[in-house]
Amino acid sequence: MRVPRLRPKTYRAITFASLVSLAAIVVTGALVRLTDSGLGCSDWPRCNDDKIIDVSSTHAAVEQINRLFTGVVSLAVILAVAGSLIRSPRRKDLTWLSLSLVIGVIGQAVVGGIVVLTHLNPIAVQQHFLLSMVILAAAVVLHRRATLLDGERWVRAVEPGTMRLVWLVAALTALAIVTGTVTTGTGPHSGIHKGEYVRRFGFEISSVARVHSSAVILTVLSALWLVWRVRGRPDRLRLENAISTVLVVALTQGAVGYLQYFNGVPVVLVALHVGFATTLWLSVVYLLVATRNVVAGEQPLPSDEASELSADVVEL
Repeated sequence: MRVPRLRPKTYRAITFASLVSLAAIVVTGALVRLTDSGLGCSDWPRCNDDKIIDVSSTHAAVEQINRLFTGVVSLAVILAVAGSLIRSPRRKDLTWLSLSLVIGVIGQAVVGGIVVLTHLNPIAVQQHFLLSMVILAAAVVLHRRATLLDGERWVRAVEPGTMRLVWLVAALTALAIVTGTVTTGTGPHSGIHKGEYVRRFGFEISSVARVHSSAVILTVLSALWLVWRVRGRPDRLRLENAISTVLVVALTQGAVGYLQYFNGVPVVLVALHVGFATTLWLSVVYLLVATRNVVAGEQPLPSDEASELSADVVEL
């Protein structure tokens, strides 16, 4: 039986769909917590002892919809793997990157089960979000590599000093995200019905909020330092759009963060904050990708030209 072949353009569309679905489920997962639906389903993988799927209450319906959306994400990443196997021509880098998405989604399902079974332990909830950021980074790289023409490859295209600053921006962004999850695990939105007990981090909310905001400020300052570093250099043309995106998203994220903190962390602003955090991480990963340049790979020489070249090498 003839195996169908997939065009590179079609495969790029599949990887983009995977990226979008993985970003969307971060937001839907946050909405589960913000609507106090974290234990709308009290069991896993079943919703409860009586039903596999239960939408008898609003909280159960919200949690169940998020779980069902996980099926959409799983289908998207499975298609990414299958597409890499029948893409013409097949490329190992795309296959391994797409497999990493599948492994990540399986890991998310396991962590999600732990979140429910540990009664929304903040450490488990934190790992749930951070694993999503790792998977999103892999999805961005997969999509960007899928845009390469066959025979092309990535090489670093910025100065070493610029590269170090880009990694500093990425590291500080990661720190801001981690401290943000600690702030979330300390704050009032535990994800469970009000009046029920759920463990929280035992920190002072004002203290962890200051640490988190300091990390965000350092991220912005490092991005501004990067802007100053590349001024008048060739690196500016390559990184200008990516740096501008990081700065705009980071400043907006910071503004939303302060606004939510001084207004009692309302649900709508917290949801926006989570969305901008995800967008900021994506923009930083794209900044890292922007430091690479696409060059044509080495093409095999015709047999006669190869013979002539070999002769020239012998003479040298």
